[in-house]
Amino acid sequence: MSQIKFGTSGWRGIFCEDFTLDNVRVVTQAIADHLRAEGLADKGLVVGYDARFMGRDFARETARVLAGAGIKSYFCRSDTPTPVISHELLRRKTAGAINFTASHNPYNYNGIKFSPAWGGPALPETTGDIERRANEMIGEIVFKDLTLHKAAELGLFEEIDPRPAYLATLNKLIDFQLIAKSGMKIAVNPLYGSGRDYLDSILEQAAVPISKINTQPDPYFGGEPPEPAEAHITDFIELIKADQQIVLGLAVDGDADRFGIVDGDGTYIEPNYILALLLDYMIRRKGLKGNAARSVATSHLIDAVAQYHGVELYETPVGFKYIGEYISAGKILIGGEESAGLSIRGHVPEKDGILACLLVAEMVAEEGRSLREQLQDLYSRVGELHTRRINIGLSPELEAALPAKLQNPPESIGGRRIKEIIRIDGNKYLFEDGSWMLFRKSGTEPVVRLYGEARTAADLASLLEVGKAFILN
Repeated sequence: MSQIKFGTSGWRGIFCEDFTLDNVRVVTQAIADHLRAEGLADKGLVVGYDARFMGRDFARETARVLAGAGIKSYFCRSDTPTPVISHELLRRKTAGAINFTASHNPYNYNGIKFSPAWGGPALPETTGDIERRANEMIGEIVFKDLTLHKAAELGLFEEIDPRPAYLATLNKLIDFQLIAKSGMKIAVNPLYGSGRDYLDSILEQAAVPISKINTQPDPYFGGEPPEPAEAHITDFIELIKADQQIVLGLAVDGDADRFGIVDGDGTYIEPNYILALLLDYMIRRKGLKGNAARSVATSHLIDAVAQYHGVELYETPVGFKYIGEYISAGKILIGGEESAGLSIRGHVPEKDGILACLLVAEMVAEEGRSLREQLQDLYSRVGELHTRRINIGLSPELEAALPAKLQNPPESIGGRRIKEIIRIDGNKYLFEDGSWMLFRKSGTEPVVRLYGEARTAADLASLLEVGKAFILN
């Protein structure tokens, strides 16, 4: 039987292979044992799930195992976005949350995400303890369970609706009156996921004209991974191009913790640029002050904005849990990742694609200009940067040679002299000309992820070719 392994955002697996009811029961018991060891079991857990196949069934089974362990479940009565679950556990002051989601992964995946009491994704020391406990129990019946009817009678199961409280928080964070007053029409795409009836509904309640697509539940996500990247939202882009009244397109992934932004002319805007634009907007237009954080793989454009406004920039390993720590401690105004994760001070220490989309809508309404125009204006003030990621497949020989190659790089790569090496997550080479590249090996595939950034699009293309040749030759 396969081992339980927690990644950057929980344990994920393929249906009927490693993601089975037996393994789910084991992981749930491991979480229950972890909470007992921490003295937190009496605080209960929020239990939720996204719109994937059998999500509610897995969640109900988890509630039964938790009840058998004497731990109360606050059970979301319908599929719920990840940031909403984080918001609810903080509001109720529970010991944490168990969320069934595989986020943007394809339809045949599901996962368990455990969030501790502070509301962000669990840190490695927490997931490591749960992982160890689970793997020691695999293949054994190590739990007892109760029917949900019995659990409810004992006060160990309660159905909840976390939606109203979360939407009330958004109404405090976003100027919906400004968005509505602008008169702009917005396209919305929840990608068949749990973001439906959140992003679209709150805009409709504010009397904002919207056009929406992919709002019905579909466990196959329309045949594409539920990821709001350019390659997977072509139908959305075509909708925006066809309707001249649409000013902005807003999309979220399957559990609504990631965002995808499309300009009014159908141009997809890279998440890296959105992070920098929002930091600039929040300081320059909203009059807020505070530092920023980004992952090591994220564009230095946000560094340039931070320097322009005289605030500090923190660099973290990949994984929003590290940024979430800064948000939880109130140390930053905004934090984000190149993989379209973002949150802000005063909100959940978890990625929130719904919030990110609404902040962009507010920014466009306030500025009265397209996102491409705003990006050019930002470039004129802080300098131009272009960034992109590619995947490089490895043969067994190249994969075996990779660690030594990355640990002992030459003084220059492709004629670019290395100025500094950062190894907080992968190997990041900063070059003297201001460009950089980062190599991160996939934990599950024979693939190296190459991130690069340069001053021009042409130089970026050259940089990526240089990086690819460095790995393959």
